Amino acid sequence: MTKPEDPSRVLIFDTTLRDGEQSPGISLNTQEKLEIAQQLARLGVDVIEAGFPITSPGDFDAVQEISRSVEGPVIAGLARTHVADIDAAWNAVRDAARPRIHTFISTSDIHIEYQLQTTRDDVKGQARAAVAHARQYVEDVEFSPMDATRADIEFTAEVCQIAIGEGATTINIPDTVGYTMPHEFTAFLQKLYELTPDLRNVVLSVHCHDDLGLAVANSFAGLLAGARQVECAINGIGERAGNASLEEIVMLLHTREPAVGLSTAVNTREIARTSRLVSRLTGYPVQPNKAVVGRNAFAHESGIHQDGVLKERTTYEIMDATTVGLEANSIVLGKHSGRHALQQALADLGFEITGQGLNTAFKRFKEIADKKKHVTAMDLEALVTDELREEIAGYQLEWFDVEASSRRPPHAIVGVRTPDGEEVTGSFTGDGPVDAIFRAINSATGSEARLREFRVDAVTGGQDALGETSVVLEVGGISGAGQGVSTDILEAAGRAYVRALSNAIRRRGIMAEAEAATAAAASGSPVRTP
Repeated sequence: MTKPEDPSRVLIFDTTLRDGEQSPGISLNTQEKLEIAQQLARLGVDVIEAGFPITSPGDFDAVQEISRSVEGPVIAGLARTHVADIDAAWNAVRDAARPRIHTFISTSDIHIEYQLQTTRDDVKGQARAAVAHARQYVEDVEFSPMDATRADIEFTAEVCQIAIGEGATTINIPDTVGYTMPHEFTAFLQKLYELTPDLRNVVLSVHCHDDLGLAVANSFAGLLAGARQVECAINGIGERAGNASLEEIVMLLHTREPAVGLSTAVNTREIARTSRLVSRLTGYPVQPNKAVVGRNAFAHESGIHQDGVLKERTTYEIMDATTVGLEANSIVLGKHSGRHALQQALADLGFEITGQGLNTAFKRFKEIADKKKHVTAMDLEALVTDELREEIAGYQLEWFDVEASSRRPPHAIVGVRTPDGEEVTGSFTGDGPVDAIFRAINSATGSEARLREFRVDAVTGGQDALGETSVVLEVGGISGAGQGVSTDILEAAGRAYVRALSNAIRRRGIMAEAEAATAAAASGSPVRTP
């Protein structure tokens, strides 16, 4: 991607599917990644970092499918400076209309000595060779000096100049461990401009982590210092404490555009929907007081605040909720709505569903509509996402019976469909009905999964609200997350548990594939990312 002609234009580089997926417990499959990528395209991001192709065949396939199916944004694949990494990234993104290879290597001495176990001269040589090799495949090459904010700036500048000389079109400066502060980052980038003559001829990008809660502040400081690309993730998910939150960066620039003179091409009305989709598919909840997309972001409890907002919204709201798409909870369908009405409502939400997929969605919709007076857009989003999971789950909950009483421990019997299509049953007594169902699923599947987290949320308000449950469990030291949606919390919990179990088992397979790929590549350093 060439440098934008408009100096006020900020490029949004979304790394939800790469850095975001590296969050503990998250393991998205190809179909789920594709669904998120399509929504990111509707959101209007400039670049989608679709994954790290060398890490596993599954990640390669997902990046390749996104490259072939998603139109609009640049599709980027991450690669270390190894030839095998860059070749894998190219083969994964080559079918994209606008492909990018993003390669990186550390420039901090602590990484060079302890992680890479090499020298500064070798780092310079690897950077030079990697960018040159990537340029043989694509014109759009991004280079990142990992852990730059803890590195010697003169050396980092030298490596960046080498990358630009070999044809890098974007230089990304990562605050990999979330260590810097806004004033330090500003000074760092200003000095980098002085030391790197050609830096103003390419796109300067920033990638900030939130270990000290400063990812958004540091990213904004980077923009004020001259950067014109921000690397961020939906809901701020990512390694450790996460990345800069896309919705916060975008709405900061949108709301304060007159003051800062910077803007993006993001369709802000798609922000809330994108946030909900990522939360549901990853199992990572959005905290209630989260800026922009938290359920309390536009709520007013104080009587003084309520009085002010009723008289004039801008007394206590600096943003309009509709600007980020939070009006999507409006009623759209009822129990007498037909198949065509459902298909149109789903199309309005960005879901193009036909054939058997529509039949399945309609059947599930009728089941829910019989239990709810009205089905809202948020209900539909939850249902469609739930059906998406149903198609890909290794195990599926077929039925359950629970006996619960205050006079004796609850007992559950479950029927579970295995990946091979066989129905197996299990029964167990637990501390409560949910615990009994979970233990019965373990009995049916012969697993020794241990529950780590369990959460219940309402999709919408009211006594007939859909319940959304999230489960994180561990199998043999490997974690997996799963979600379930139903008006019956016990059913939703059971659905979530079998999906979490399936994801943990699938994740174990992915890790085995990654180990095999790493061994085959015969690379010398472990996979670490900006």
